[in-house]
Amino acid sequence: MKPWNPPSGVKFLAGVDEVGRGPLAGDVVTAAVILPADHGIEGLADSKALSSRQRENLYKDIISRASCWCVARSTVAEIDRFNILQATLMAMRRAVMGLSQQPDFVAVDGNRLPQWEYQR
Repeated sequence: MKPWNPPSGVKFLAGVDEVGRGPLAGDVVTAAVILPADHGIEGLADSKALSSRQRENLYKDIISRASCWCVARSTVAEIDRFNILQATLMAMRRAVMGLSQQPDFVAVDGNRLPQWEYQR
């Protein structure tokens, strides 16, 4: 995977991703995390390409080195009311807004963005 560099002047970059869009039942869950630029965590990539052990180890590294992180969700009732895409975007927004340090820039793993002032 080719490294991605944020725009110049970005001090706090948050990464956001989701889980739960594929199952037939249950909430959709998102996470937002801000890592220091020099975090040194190897193996950060598509979690679907990792083994469960690799994901567990990365989780421990991410939590221990993150400046801040937040997990958020949208409920089944919200998915039924708004649709899975809108519920996912709502959960992403909740995760970013729940960070103790607000980012300058947010990178979303996906092709749709919540309505917010962040780019990407």
